[in-house]
Amino acid sequence: MHSFQLIGIDHTPFEPLFELSDEQLSHIGAERHVATRNPGFPCRVSLQDAKEGDELLLLPFVHQPVISPYHASGPIFVRRGVKQRMLDIGELTEYVTTRLLSVRAYDAAHMIIDASVCEGIDVRAEIGRLLGDKLVAYIHLHNAKRGCFFCKVNRA
Repeated sequence: MHSFQLIGIDHTPFEPLFELSDEQLSHIGAERHVATRNPGFPCRVSLQDAKEGDELLLLPFVHQPVISPYHASGPIFVRRGVKQRMLDIGELTEYVTTRLLSVRAYDAAHMIIDASVCEGIDVRAEIGRLLGDKLVAYIHLHNAKRGCFFCKVNRA
């Protein structure tokens, strides 16, 4: 089995956005939300689902900022007051294991060279399979149903 680590996105660019008014947020395509259930509001910074009552922003995010045909953005939730989380090597949490996931493997030129869809409970084996290919530089996990970026998986 190949070692891997799941990494949340950097919290720093989002912190000042929580101080904007709802009108100001709308000008950047963002919305303020309060979590009404758990699970259901997955935070891409903390790699955890928000608890009921937590404040979040729903906003567009460029999760693949490279020069490549696979340059991409999409909607994400970010919780107020959380810091970027890097899970322990090989660690998976309910954030990942309870969802249907799209698993996308990229090479060093940022081109998708393999992809699959699997239940979150099976993602460890799928990550291992993909990392078995020496050409795979990193992996992105996405929510398979809504297509939203979940997190990056690096070799450890």
